[in-house]
Amino acid sequence: MQTKKIHVSCGLDRENDLISLIGGKRVALLTAASGVNKNGIASYHVLNGIADLCVIFTPEHGLYSAMQDGKFGDDDGTLHEPTGAFIYGLTSKGNPRFVELLESVDAAVYDIQDVGARFYTYLCNLTQLMRACKQAKKPLIVLDRPDPIGGLTAEGLVLDESRFSSFVGEFAVPVRYGLTIGEYALWANTERGIGCDLTILPCEGWTRGVYYDETDLLWVNPSPNIPSVSSCFNYIGSCIYEATNLSEGRGTTRPFDWIGAPFVDEDALCRYMTDLGLPGVTFRPLCFTPMFNKWSGEVCRGIELHVTDRETYQPYRTMLYMFSFFKRYPEFEMRRSGLSLRVGQDVLFERYDPEKLLSENQKLLNAFCEKVEKYKLYSV
Repeated sequence: MQTKKIHVSCGLDRENDLISLIGGKRVALLTAASGVNKNGIASYHVLNGIADLCVIFTPEHGLYSAMQDGKFGDDDGTLHEPTGAFIYGLTSKGNPRFVELLESVDAAVYDIQDVGARFYTYLCNLTQLMRACKQAKKPLIVLDRPDPIGGLTAEGLVLDESRFSSFVGEFAVPVRYGLTIGEYALWANTERGIGCDLTILPCEGWTRGVYYDETDLLWVNPSPNIPSVSSCFNYIGSCIYEATNLSEGRGTTRPFDWIGAPFVDEDALCRYMTDLGLPGVTFRPLCFTPMFNKWSGEVCRGIELHVTDRETYQPYRTMLYMFSFFKRYPEFEMRRSGLSLRVGQDVLFERYDPEKLLSENQKLLNAFCEKVEKYKLYSV
């Protein structure tokens, strides 16, 4: 018997409020494929029906989220025939015409589903837009969406902002920061001194601790390799393997749930991880063949992560232990810069104790959680 879904409306579903905010105005929109309402209608169509949509900004993966990682749309303007707006891609440096384009409109809108991970590049696109709106003296409306992994928990190492601020992690934030995109915008706007004219149109019906697939909202992949809520959980830990020669499952049907390489002993890895008794996750040895990306066409041997209890599972802690296992292989390669930017610290290259790392990080994590409390829009 199917469990009844919790009724939730995102900011985009609140059309009467949108009309009050931007009805008839010239608007710029930052969005991607996940920017849809409850009926699957894209935000650019919704906004174009109540305002004059002039400009569409797109993040990594493009407007339709059809490009793979590291791919961006053109930054010089392409006609979007369905709406008549012009599309401008945003990269790690934003867009050279960002402020100029915003000066030609009355307001900007942000509508993309987040995944709750610090290294997801849409966060940096959001703060780029906030700064450009500040400079252009234009208001920004963020159409909020749920934190798909519940919004109750923060975990992972806090980024050393003085050394590793980048497009995949800008501020001193833990990997899993436990906020919606609207709450993150409120925090960044005040605590990081951006100071733009910011309005959040909150979700209705969502409370902390509710996972995205427990709602009646449509799940649209926020990017090509985030196909489910479970992959959002595993992404918190597995994303760092992007900066190694291990496959993180890209090129398969289970990105971030499958980790491996041809040189790994899958049975030894599975025994090691199982014997740790980590909560909320079960491991299975497996072999898989990526169709593209690392080890394309070659059989990789590794592990599958099955999330069994979302409330107790700690994907980042799990990753720290798994990473230490992979380091025993002489074939294992790490890209120092890419890994440090994702981890947020330069700590995984020498021998380390996962529990000691997490213990030393706890004070920073607690301070962050205390600081963001006043920006939370939703209760438990």
